Amino acid sequence: MDEIVEQLLQLSANTSTLMAVYDADDRLRYANRAFRSAYFIQPDESPLWPDLMRRNFELGRGTVIHASNFEEWLRSTQSRRGKIGYRAFETDLADGRWLWMTEAVQKSGWMLCVASDITSLRAEERSVRQDRDLAIKASQTDELTGVANRRFVMARIEDMLVAAGDGGLGCLAVFDIDNFKHINDRLGHHAGDLVLRDFAQRIHQHVRRTDCFGRVGGEEFVLAMPGTSVEDAVEIIERMLMMVRFSRPLTESPDFSYTCSAGVAACLTADSAPELYRRADQALYAAKLSGRDRVRAA
Repeated sequence: MDEIVEQLLQLSANTSTLMAVYDADDRLRYANRAFRSAYFIQPDESPLWPDLMRRNFELGRGTVIHASNFEEWLRSTQSRRGKIGYRAFETDLADGRWLWMTEAVQKSGWMLCVASDITSLRAEERSVRQDRDLAIKASQTDELTGVANRRFVMARIEDMLVAAGDGGLGCLAVFDIDNFKHINDRLGHHAGDLVLRDFAQRIHQHVRRTDCFGRVGGEEFVLAMPGTSVEDAVEIIERMLMMVRFSRPLTESPDFSYTCSAGVAACLTADSAPELYRRADQALYAAKLSGRDRVRAA
């Protein structure tokens, strides 16, 4: 077996195909020479994917990112990256190359990325495919906050239930911004939108790559947490709520702050998505009744 692994590593090292492996925290654990050359990674480096993308964006190299605000692009991309077992898409590099990239994700969260150079394909066909990929992204993203939308995150809840049905763990958290109607009525809908964007940004900074966070409507968001116990989920969410508690998102009202409540439910055998959601929503209601700005478990 060791000999086979060694042969595979030698083959991948010498191929022009880009190959890389990321762990569940999205840290690069292996990359062949072609991948490191394309993304300007030193032989002794093992960067986190967001840090790598941020660095290359600032230096105008690596992946071409058509966005004026990098952090918004990053949040939107991370909302979908590594959330399904396999996906394929096209991407272009600043050096003019065009890549066909695939991502294969294990249950552990480790991900294999393989990219092939398809620059020779006709430019007009490339434009059509790029438009297709952008349309797919738009169909999976909440326009206001940039995180996953209801359709995408509900599909990930179904995936989590399938995995939990095979003997795994999983939790669903439902978030609701406290007194959001009062914020809209007192400060206006523009302020309400700023609060929603701030909330999505604050929470998403602490979402693990194996989890999926999205907005399902109004001021309500959900977080699917595969392979997670209720105790661990509550601990993670309590840290998230603390980050929200100290946020001051309105520059014109520097003293303004807001809070959020959350409910958590664990996946049960033969659970359905509506039933799991109902139990998490009941736990959220209990959090609201007990004073808001807290998390409760079903």
